[in-house]
Amino acid sequence: MYLEASATASRSPVSALHVATYPVRFITAASLFDGHDAAINIMRRVLQSQGVEVVHLGHDRSVEAVVAAALQEDAQGVAISSYQGGHVEYFSYLVERLAEAGAGHVQVFGGGGGVIVPEEIALLRSRGVTIFAPEDGQRLGLAGMINTLVEKCDVDLAADPPALDDVLAGDPAALARAITVLEAGRSPELAAALRQAVASRDVPVLGITGTGGSGKSSLTDELLRRLRLDQEDKLRVAVIAIDPTRRKGGGALLGDRIRMNALDSADPAKTFFRSLATRTAGAQVPEHLGDVITACKAAGFDLVVVETPGIGQGDAAIVPFCDISLYVMTPEYGAASQLEKIDMLDAADAVAVNKFERRGAEDARRDVARQMVRNREAFGASWESMPVFGTSAARFNDDGVTALYQHLRGLLIDKGLVAGAGVLPVVDIKASTGLTGVLPAARERYLAEIAATVRGYHATTREQAGLARRRSALQTTRELVQATEEIDALLSTTVLSSDVQALLDAWPARVEEHSGDELVYTVRGKQIRTALTRTTLSGNKVPRVALPRTTEPGELVDFLRRENLPGEFPFTAGVFPFKRAGEAPARMFAGEGDAFRTNRRFKVLSGDSEATRLSTAFDSVTLYGRDPDPRPDVYGKVGTSGVSIATLDDMKVLYGGFDLCDPTTSVSMTINGPAPTILAMFLNTAIDQRLDRFREDEGREPDAAETEELRAWVLANVRGTVQADILKEDQGQNTCIFSTEFGLRAMADIQQWFIDQQVRNFYSVSISGYHIAEAGANPISQLAFTLSNGFTYVEAYLARGMDIDDFAPNLSFFFSNGMDAEYAVIGRVARRIWAVAMKEKYGASERSQKLKYHVQTSGRSLHAQEMDFNDIRTTLQALCAIYDNANSLHTNAYDEAVTTPTDESVRRALAIQMIIDKEWGLSD
Repeated sequence: MYLEASATASRSPVSALHVATYPVRFITAASLFDGHDAAINIMRRVLQSQGVEVVHLGHDRSVEAVVAAALQEDAQGVAISSYQGGHVEYFSYLVERLAEAGAGHVQVFGGGGGVIVPEEIALLRSRGVTIFAPEDGQRLGLAGMINTLVEKCDVDLAADPPALDDVLAGDPAALARAITVLEAGRSPELAAALRQAVASRDVPVLGITGTGGSGKSSLTDELLRRLRLDQEDKLRVAVIAIDPTRRKGGGALLGDRIRMNALDSADPAKTFFRSLATRTAGAQVPEHLGDVITACKAAGFDLVVVETPGIGQGDAAIVPFCDISLYVMTPEYGAASQLEKIDMLDAADAVAVNKFERRGAEDARRDVARQMVRNREAFGASWESMPVFGTSAARFNDDGVTALYQHLRGLLIDKGLVAGAGVLPVVDIKASTGLTGVLPAARERYLAEIAATVRGYHATTREQAGLARRRSALQTTRELVQATEEIDALLSTTVLSSDVQALLDAWPARVEEHSGDELVYTVRGKQIRTALTRTTLSGNKVPRVALPRTTEPGELVDFLRRENLPGEFPFTAGVFPFKRAGEAPARMFAGEGDAFRTNRRFKVLSGDSEATRLSTAFDSVTLYGRDPDPRPDVYGKVGTSGVSIATLDDMKVLYGGFDLCDPTTSVSMTINGPAPTILAMFLNTAIDQRLDRFREDEGREPDAAETEELRAWVLANVRGTVQADILKEDQGQNTCIFSTEFGLRAMADIQQWFIDQQVRNFYSVSISGYHIAEAGANPISQLAFTLSNGFTYVEAYLARGMDIDDFAPNLSFFFSNGMDAEYAVIGRVARRIWAVAMKEKYGASERSQKLKYHVQTSGRSLHAQEMDFNDIRTTLQALCAIYDNANSLHTNAYDEAVTTPTDESVRRALAIQMIIDKEWGLSD
């Protein structure tokens, strides 16, 4: 019982904390267009540890979704994190909508670190919202702060039962309160009245149970989606999702609602979802589940679906409560003999072997079906005739799930479901088809192979350096003493590999090249002359590249294979021999308000630069692929922390006045989920610019051939980067619109189009570690994740049939910098690993071996207190990036910890780079 769990919670070491007297239920989420969910995940865990039943909605949740959840879940409180701006509008609208929905008693709590300033906290408090500031956490501690929520929401909702007529009329709020009362066992009269009301109604109940982690919630969601589509939203469905109560603390994570995408567009009057905790540790179902099902039937629903927590082999507690039962499992169940122990294989009307894309799934489905043949003693039947389906609920529109749905629909109709024939085409299979992944199964160990390749390269370096030392010692010995047959024999067997010997043979010429005043080298067929020294004010000549002074062969082998000169494999010191003259590495991130405002900021940032390097920040509405909207929870985010771009006309205004095809112009766009659309807008803007110039120069419209020629020229010459890193979004920032698999396929489509259109100077992806670092990674894990993502894209594109040298030059990287020591060499390590893997593992050309990357100084290192000192931190990080030969650099403004940067703070941030570039004597 809940009181038993609460008693357990009262034995917590923090004895001063309030222990709830009544069941406390909370809705937790990150606000709309906000993927920063680390904080709210911590909060909901602490809430759970203090005995709260937490219904977690995840990130990017609209006010309507939160209100619907609060109403149906009958929660006492809502806790929302908001780190992406628009918080005043969001929280104000949330309070307003709760009141309009008859849930004005629900208390609203929020937080956003330093993003929500004191004036806004006071304003929201006056509107009924409790906002916690960083100072509250310092004063109360995390547990104490969360306990404030528990104490304020410890009210007895069951003391206010609904009117029976409202429940029978199907009012969602009344049904939700009725379930609360029934759960508490406080109104036998209400339970009896509801049972009497449904005595003449024949409403089928579908029970879904299975092992923990088998994907029950995702499968339930997919079944609901098909029911809605198939029956054209004519049926009313109630879903009861049960999760276990923790023995320690008495809390529960009610996490099934987060999977229910089918609810987002559903009419609340036709779809009801309620999460229940068992409130008894170890129980499979709550004590009053039967009464809760009865309440849903009485409210007029045509179908009730009950999903249980994960169960063990001997559990089948759902069977007495349902008319049709579905057992969900995965292919990983151990030996086939384990199937004989699963009680639900005796009772289930259908079985789903979910996650059917996994290895061994076909064999698992066969073994499960054969076990059902034995259990049912249907020895004359084939195993294929058993109701065992292979499904992949995580895959969009999976035909195995459709087959399962159609089978269940027939069973439910036999039990009284009033359903039509359905509009979905009949699927005549029993297992998912077309499950080929983005990567072929044979390439699953690609990261291990790359690691072995890099280790092998360094082992060879050590071996060859040792041989070089030994050979040098033998040659010296031979010169100092009389030659012997033994020395000659040792020399004849101590032979370096041909490539290492070639490096040593070429070294004297390289030393000679770098000993003069000027070096001539070639990049993409262009001859470039560059000075080899800089003269200080004191008259000293300082070499731009310092060569090793050693002549010892072993040390030279180690240097040439591990370091080498800039522009030489393995490119540890840099991918180009020297920094590009006339183009500073500055690429400043900008985006705020509408396109006109950001265009003005771009012109301020690039006004005095030899080259125009624009880096575009989009607002969170654009990042999530949505259009601006006057609805308050959307409107408050428009143009906040980035520029709002909804149309091609917006894009043209954004880059108006900049020649996007000028060789000194480069544009970076930080966009991921909707990257294909934004990229199409940008390229069309560049093409339209060139067409407009033709009209202006020629005084006429271009014909079809001229238009196509201009278009091809633009695509071949436009410079820039689109981030489009879907793996990083899945790992660190959460602006995902599509599934990861679909996103990878879209990225591959874009890269193939780049190849077909001969797009050579634009990067199709910026493989990003910055946001992974901002989410909490250290320098080593940031680099590990980022390079792993890069190699995953390589494998995905190779699997599509692309040639490594056709796409690798279109890949770029983006790293964070910081105050940790490892950031001083993050670029060196990345370049060497990438180059070695590209050459030794994939056989790529020299151009493909060169890893180019952008650095942004750490936003996580900025302090909200005494912000002026942030410029010191940023200067140190910028200096590390420049010493590390980053290809471009963004320096954060000192005030970004709390607000959108001002013109003054951005000028100071840019000045950091200009001073290093123009005044610091060691930056070139």
